[in-house]
Amino acid sequence: MNTPLRRVSVFCLALVLALMGWATWLQAARAGDYMDDPHNPRVAIGKYAAPLGNILVDGEPVTGSAATSSTLKYKRTYKNGPLYAPVTGFTSQIFGSNQLESLYGDLLDGSDGRLQSPADAVLHERAKGGDVATTIDSKVQKAGYEALGDKKGAAVALDPATGRILGMVSTPSYDPGKFAGSGSADQKAWKAMSEDGDEPNVNRALRQALPPGSTFKLVVAAAALENGLYSSVDEPTHSPDPYTLPHTRTELTNENAAAPCRNATLRTALQYSCNTVFAKIAADLGKDKVAAQAEKFGFNDGKVDVPVRAAKSLYPKDMDAAQTALSGIGQFNDQATPVQMAMVASAIANGGELKTPQLVDKLTDGGGNTVQRNGPKTYGKTMSARTAEQLRSAMETVVDKGTGSNAKIDGLTVGGKTGTAQHGVDNSGTPYAWFVSYARNAAGQQVAVAVMVEDGHAARNEVSGNGLAAPVARAMMKAALS
Repeated sequence: MNTPLRRVSVFCLALVLALMGWATWLQAARAGDYMDDPHNPRVAIGKYAAPLGNILVDGEPVTGSAATSSTLKYKRTYKNGPLYAPVTGFTSQIFGSNQLESLYGDLLDGSDGRLQSPADAVLHERAKGGDVATTIDSKVQKAGYEALGDKKGAAVALDPATGRILGMVSTPSYDPGKFAGSGSADQKAWKAMSEDGDEPNVNRALRQALPPGSTFKLVVAAAALENGLYSSVDEPTHSPDPYTLPHTRTELTNENAAAPCRNATLRTALQYSCNTVFAKIAADLGKDKVAAQAEKFGFNDGKVDVPVRAAKSLYPKDMDAAQTALSGIGQFNDQATPVQMAMVASAIANGGELKTPQLVDKLTDGGGNTVQRNGPKTYGKTMSARTAEQLRSAMETVVDKGTGSNAKIDGLTVGGKTGTAQHGVDNSGTPYAWFVSYARNAAGQQVAVAVMVEDGHAARNEVSGNGLAAPVARAMMKAALS
């Protein structure tokens, strides 16, 4: 073989080897990247080639699949879509997925390796989709949804003993089935939802943190008892009325000028929601001690996963004494989600031990066999059992004799705390109405609930935690324990 021909042969052989190496690298090292690339049509074709597994409530599917005439053979369907959208999220052939539909997408479409039989692995076939069983109680969910009605708001109900989320409502809601497909009607439905000023696509129960108002006084009361500032909820405090914010000339007053807030006990201060008492307690304790107590409940934790991640609830640390006083009544820059305030009520109801909220009970394969079961997990110890008992007693006074009367339920022991949080510059906006509570029946079963109503349509003088939010909590507690 002459030299030029040999060089050409070597060059061609090098090209072949390079091509083989490139193909091998693509099929091995990069195969996963291409398989997972959302722009790869094979991904969507594979996902929708067969019916998806379902999301279950009370053991019954609230999702389904329907055959189509397109390349994507099946699309997701929803039963009572607006009712359960804050729980399920959505799966759309065009717009992707979120919440449980996204977190457990591999299980639902059968691509989760835990679902594959040996035969599936050998033949490279996708297994039948598995199911996601939620902790939601349909009666509690429906009660909260109907009680909120056309109000803008959210509600969360927890089982204090286990952390199971029994109800998670956000209104206004949306129907995820309207944009589950790939047609023009789906695109129009998505556009209408996305442009709606009331933001129905926002899960207010988990993702919207707002000033908690006077419901935060429970956190401050816990800090006062845990740090020995006061020995019980029936010991008089050292609280002037009005109270001048530290290092200022600004006088803080109470909503009810006739309330007996001067030197009131913690019980009386919670009963009448005395701003002066809790602002002074926060200032006396200092921001660090209040922050330490708040963080035991979950504030400032950016990784509260239920398993959908909740927005961070904030207790600020960069404050002067006056700002610390205002933070003690749930104002200044305090921010809390409904699930966070449900955690506060849950810890108090459960003797100080806070269970991590969880939305998913178990995962099963296509044959109904359990792949994963989620047992109770302890988030942490928030306070002593004695402090929790003291706060429960005071919260029951709030409902029996104070500002939370609309939460009373015959045959149940109910404790609660109202809140009306300022909104806008100089409180120019319609305030937010809050109510946090727990209820216990004769058998010792309990439920903890937090409700937030963000209702721009209500007249300002009609906004109160007892008037707007307590009836929603009452409906959910009654449904959970009746």
